[in-house]
Formats: sequence, structure tokens, C-alpha cells
Amino acid sequence: MTLTLTTAPAAQTARERALPRERRDRWPLLPLLPLLPLLATVLLVALPADGTETGSVSGVRAADLLSGVAVLVCAGRLLFLRRRPLTPAAAVVLGLPAVGIALATVTAADPVAALPGFVRYLQIFVLVPAAVLLLVRDARGFRAVAGAVVLLAAVQGATGVHQYLTGSGASYMGEDVRAVGTFGPGDVMGMATVVGYGLVAATAYALRAPADAPRPLRAWALAAAALLVVPLALSFSRGAWIATAAGALAVIALTGLRQAVRALAVLGAAGIVLVGGFGVGSEMISQRLTSITEVTSAPDRSVNDRYTMWAAATGMWREHPATGVGLKGFPAHRDAHASIGLSAGSDTAGAGQEFRKQPLLSPHNMYLLVLSEQGLIGFTALAGSWAALLVGGVRRLVLARARGAAAVDCGLAAVGLMTWQTVDFLYADIGGPSTVLTGIVLGLAAWWALAEPERAAAA
Repeated sequence: MTLTLTTAPAAQTARERALPRERRDRWPLLPLLPLLPLLATVLLVALPADGTETGSVSGVRAADLLSGVAVLVCAGRLLFLRRRPLTPAAAVVLGLPAVGIALATVTAADPVAALPGFVRYLQIFVLVPAAVLLLVRDARGFRAVAGAVVLLAAVQGATGVHQYLTGSGASYMGEDVRAVGTFGPGDVMGMATVVGYGLVAATAYALRAPADAPRPLRAWALAAAALLVVPLALSFSRGAWIATAAGALAVIALTGLRQAVRALAVLGAAGIVLVGGFGVGSEMISQRLTSITEVTSAPDRSVNDRYTMWAAATGMWREHPATGVGLKGFPAHRDAHASIGLSAGSDTAGAGQEFRKQPLLSPHNMYLLVLSEQGLIGFTALAGSWAALLVGGVRRLVLARARGAAAVDCGLAAVGLMTWQTVDFLYADIGGPSTVLTGIVLGLAAWWALAEPERAAAA
């Protein structure tokens, strides 16, 4: 007996069961059609963000529009096919954050100003994850979405390396060498986030490729993971480095000791050859790594600003412990709680953009942002949802490995991506074109942790 993850037989309608086998054999890609909005959402994140309306309609980016289409397609399928919606457990885990979000909106000093935040949070943490959970019907669909993430990471990574080599990236230490992909200097975490996702997913498939996958898949996945180390390093994003290391180590540790040792050896060798051997940004990377250990003794300005905003967020929560200052309330309350050591903003330039002073509108820590704006109620709801996805995913992965399930590769990718996200939230928060991918990742983690298992006899 093997364990595969899909919806329970009771959830399948008579219309789906009556689908002729000849039709499925003739059109093997037919089951993937409902996933097209999700795949388009992932790939359209690559549209350039140059500060204009490129890739957007009335200020709303194409990827966000497609995520809305995915939600509508999901709702339409539920109504048309009369398919059972979320299970009780999934409804609680994915729906609970909506309670804190709604409460923080109605209790805000200006509920109208908080409405955009309500819509954004609902999109990223409730609607998109639920749509992914319901539209991804089996491991094949999961792999299609994960593959699109790896493809996006490869495109962004190649763009970032080109920016470093040609000096056309974002400004860093007086040189236009920071790899930011198509996201521009205003969203320096965008490319690092995408590449981090892709590297973790590729590592999962390099270590445990599907049994029915083409033989070269594991080699290609391993090559992709090794090559993505370069643009990740050239992003000079300390938070992304730490999150990617945590996600990759989680994947490696959960594959077994023997494979873990091999994977660590390969990744270590790739890092030494690509960064050390070829000298790809080695001096700047070394300085950036050293700065991680100096955050308390001699922090740079960015770290000092981050500590100051963290203290401001904590101060807001102490004044409004239950419901916070309201969604979108951090910028309005920042100066009243921040020390005079906070700078006016971050300097951004390069990658085709003139020098700008970017205001500091968030604490760059998702947990503290939620705590300050939504209080303990919203924090418990959101953080509890994420913890449930991570713990449930690890538990199911352990069970799947013990029973020899065919979808272990999906579990490794889901747990690795969820680990990446929870660690990254210690140094970053939502915002920018890549934010919609957060909802996709949460949805993939939810599919693995919450989808009902179906037991089938081994072939």
C-alpha cells in the first residue's frame, strides 16, 4: 500500500468519475487546464518592475490579476462540479487568519484607509492558498506549479548574474552590481525571494525525483540548484541567504542521512567553485557575511534602522495589545515610537533607475508587522496558521516516507518552501511584485499538509 495525496474519492463528482479513460489518455494535459491561472500567476511575476505601469493595469500587476482569476476559476469549479470545498481542518487553518485581518480592519483608526491592507492580506494568506489547495488535484499538479517556480527563478537568476557582470544592477557599496532581476532597486528582495524558492524546490527534486519522471530530471534539478547559488549570493541579501540555507537544510535532513551528506558535499563544492574559484563577488560576499556576525557589535545603517523599527513595532503592540494599530497603520505610528536614530529612508539607485530615497514603511519583520498592526489576536491567527502548515507538513512527510509514498518529492518541496518562508519572515515582510508568490507557496504547503490522503494499492 502506498500513500498518495489527492482529494478523497467522496470529493470527486460523478461527472469526473464518468470521464472516459480514452479521453484522459488522448488528452493527458487536460487535468492541468485548471492550473493555467496559477502557472500564469507565477510566470507573470517576471514582468519588469521599472516604476512605471509596465506589466500592470491601473496600478494592479498582471500576476495579481491572474491570482484573482485563479480564485474565480476555483470558485466556478466548486459550483459547476458541485465539489466539496475545504475540509473542516483546512477551513480552520486557512480561514482563521481572516478573523484577525477583519478585526484589525474594523478597529483601525481609519477603517477606509485599512481596506487595501485587508484586501491584500486576504488575497495572500487566505484566498490564493485556498485556491492552490483546491486546484492542485494531485502530485502532478503540484510538480507543475513547483516547476514554474524553478523556471521563474532561473530567468530571474540569469538576469541578476548579467546585471552583476555588466554593472547594470542596483547600487551596492557605490557600484551598480547588486543582482535584482526584473524587480528593480526598489524591491531588492524580489529576485532573492524568487531564487530562494527555486533553489529549495530544485534541491527537493534533485534529492528525490518522482519515480515516473524522466531519468535526466534529477541531474537537471541538481544543476539548477547549484547554479542558483550564484544569483542568490549576488543579491547580497543576508535574510534570503539565511532563509535559503534553512529551507535547503530542512529538505536535506528529511531525505535521510546518506543523501544528506552527499547533498551537502555537492552544494559546498558548488559554492566554493562558483563563488570562491571564479571569484564571483567573493570580496563583497565576504563583507556581507561578516556583517551578519556584527549586527550587535558594529551594525551598519540598514541593521540599525531595522532594530529601530522593530522597537517601534513592539511599542505599538504594547499600546494596543489586543488588536494593534490597524492594517496599514505602521507608517502613521512609526515616528511616535521610533528613536531619533532612524534614518529618513533607504537610498536606491541603479538598474535603470535614478537615485531615490525610499521611505521605511514597515519593520522588515512579518511577525512584528502583524503584531503591531493586528495585535495578539491577529498574530495568533496568522502565526498559528503557518505553524500548523509546517508541523502538519513535516508529520505527513515522515508518514509518507515510512509508507513508501510516491509523492515524497512534493512533501520535501512543500516543507522546504514553508521553512524558507517562516525563516524569511524574521527579516522581511510582504510587499512588492513577488508577494503573490507567498500565497502560492502557502498553498503548496497547505496541499501537502491538509489534502485528504487516498490509499491505493501499489501498482
